[in-house]
Amino acid sequence: MNTQGSHISESSSGDIHASDHIKYFHYPHPFHLESGEHLPEFTLAYHTFGRLNATKDNVVWVVHALTGNSNPMEWWPGIVGAGCVIDPEKHFIVCSNSLCSPYGSTSPLSVDSRTGEPYYHSFPLVTIRDIANSFELLRIHLGIDKIRLLTGASLGGQQALEWSVIAPGVFEHQLLIATNAKHSPWGIGFNESQRLAIQADQTWLERRPDAGKAGLLAARSIALLSYRSSQGYNKTQADNSDKLEGFRVQSYQKYQGEKLIQRFNAFSYWALSRAMDSHNVGRNRGGIESALSSIRARTTILGIETDILFPLEEQQLLYRYIPNARLDVIHSDLGHDGFLTESTKVTQVIKNVMDGVGK
Repeated sequence: MNTQGSHISESSSGDIHASDHIKYFHYPHPFHLESGEHLPEFTLAYHTFGRLNATKDNVVWVVHALTGNSNPMEWWPGIVGAGCVIDPEKHFIVCSNSLCSPYGSTSPLSVDSRTGEPYYHSFPLVTIRDIANSFELLRIHLGIDKIRLLTGASLGGQQALEWSVIAPGVFEHQLLIATNAKHSPWGIGFNESQRLAIQADQTWLERRPDAGKAGLLAARSIALLSYRSSQGYNKTQADNSDKLEGFRVQSYQKYQGEKLIQRFNAFSYWALSRAMDSHNVGRNRGGIESALSSIRARTTILGIETDILFPLEEQQLLYRYIPNARLDVIHSDLGHDGFLTESTKVTQVIKNVMDGVGK
């Protein structure tokens, strides 16, 4: 890929080193998308932690999920951080904010250089493959030739999987958590229901950053039902009195929606959910089996027993067709969100990957 003219805004001379400050990679060339459209340019916001060692074999690249950001120490506590299994004292950790996301990368609220105005509703369809290609441009620019471990969950797992097909010789290990090879009609149905909630907000068609805010709150409530399990809800949200109304779970759904709309926007949510719907690793590659069989990284696939959004059969399919693969399964009462909450169990799986278990 052509990286001529791209640059990173850094305060240093460009050496790869420890940083807990956000950085920006700007690619000033047209970036052609699978849809046939293009972005005239793009920016990726990213973080690095730790230091690249002398042999350059300690890179761990973490890919965030739908509403995550480029700082995994914030959203993956117990997994990434000092003394954790992914440790900046041992590893050079890289995490980039995805295209479409509102945390510093090019998104629908970014200014379109062709018009001088924010994209808003005119932001083009960006696919999972497009996002993976943007990560590849960043990797090349950073001068990283080998990545010891690539890991991502959910939407992040879809991006990691795509990237491991695009650049099969780069990754030594990959850990794919609660993800799939192609987004299912079930998953697309959940996403479409959330977009319908956003569309039902009368402000959605307005060109302003907070358009669709009430719809986004409702969309988050729908999403939570796919992220969790009935076991989890029945344990944590049960009422202990004979109520007729004002149930605990109602307050919980509203609270989670209010939290999201304080830090996210409906435009990015819309764009990222469409990206997730687009996911099909076999598209124009001879099918899913052919694409997965091209992966060279030693792959561990982690599924969650109670995950209704990315059910176990989707991880079993990955295991069936990816060479050198291992399948692990954990239980969590919280369903899909177990990848965020079951830090002890996920830590053990990552430790096994790092230690070469299953080689």
